[in-house]
Amino acid sequence: MKNIRVVVVDDSAFSRRTITKMLDRIEGVEVVGYAINGEEGIQKVIALKPDLVTLDLQMPKMDGFTLLRILTARFSVPVIVISALSGAEEVFKALELGAFDFIAKPSSSASTDLLTIRGDLQQKVLQVLNLKPGRLRQHQVPLPEGEQPEQRQDFHPARSVENKRPVSVVAIGASTGGPPALQGIFSSFEKHYPFAVVVSQHMPAGFTRAFAERLNRNCAFTVKEAEDGDPVLPGHVLIAPGGKNLLFEHRGGEVTARVVSPTPADRFIPSVDVMFESCASIFRDRLVAVVLTGMGNDGSKGILSVKQQGGYVISESEESAVVFGMPREAIATGVVDRVAPLRHVAREILAKCVVE
Repeated sequence: MKNIRVVVVDDSAFSRRTITKMLDRIEGVEVVGYAINGEEGIQKVIALKPDLVTLDLQMPKMDGFTLLRILTARFSVPVIVISALSGAEEVFKALELGAFDFIAKPSSSASTDLLTIRGDLQQKVLQVLNLKPGRLRQHQVPLPEGEQPEQRQDFHPARSVENKRPVSVVAIGASTGGPPALQGIFSSFEKHYPFAVVVSQHMPAGFTRAFAERLNRNCAFTVKEAEDGDPVLPGHVLIAPGGKNLLFEHRGGEVTARVVSPTPADRFIPSVDVMFESCASIFRDRLVAVVLTGMGNDGSKGILSVKQQGGYVISESEESAVVFGMPREAIATGVVDRVAPLRHVAREILAKCVVE
């Protein structure tokens, strides 16, 4: 295993020591330095060239948001935010500025409760091994106006326009790196198109409502956190609530959402597999399933159901995925119809769904 060299940036001496001890216990991880504020953090990154920075948001002289913006824009170094400033708006602001991931401190004061994040910290740090140089910065770069698409990567010949049937639903699954990826896709939808979108983004309870509201501000579609009984309508996006699974059923002549508690068998929540399978049983060949960045294999089982029912599958390519776990597992099934970098995913969706 390649060593991951880490710099810890936190103004709390207790937090620095505790985080350092937790990191040092992870095989292949070495804490090479620490900083007590943003200004010192920049100096340590320049001098030590770490593979990863852990960052608190509340610090003197230069706050964590400012340092985060500099680290992701100038140094392309992955940053895991570890902060007690963990409201939904702060979390999404950090992710939009380029944070690799976010871990909430259980307390703003010095407390051994900080040790409870050990498992989450280990999982997120080990994901850094899957990153390629510059991956995070590339993930944030929008497609310039008028740029022509590059050569597509195909597993199967594209279906011709003449053979396309109108698509009712686009179902999207994502995990690590998903929030900015989804924001990029939805901001590319310049008007209400004649299909609905449903999303399962791995996210804890309490964050998805703010996430949906944030997406809604910059999208021509109407975006909301799904509730029981919400109809699936063209031009609307339903986001699976954190900690729950999103399914669908026929009710009164329309398709509506069902929000259900996960089962012990659901390893990832909200479950992309569960959502894909539910969509496939109802929408069949009027479904497009999209697998975006994330660690693990969620979605790879669900796309088999999508294909069995005649649906179409798009996967994000390794070129742009922050973590290539979920897309890689999807592609390995052999049923993916189209592989594309993130900046082309929206146009791939429209090319399949919108009959000119």
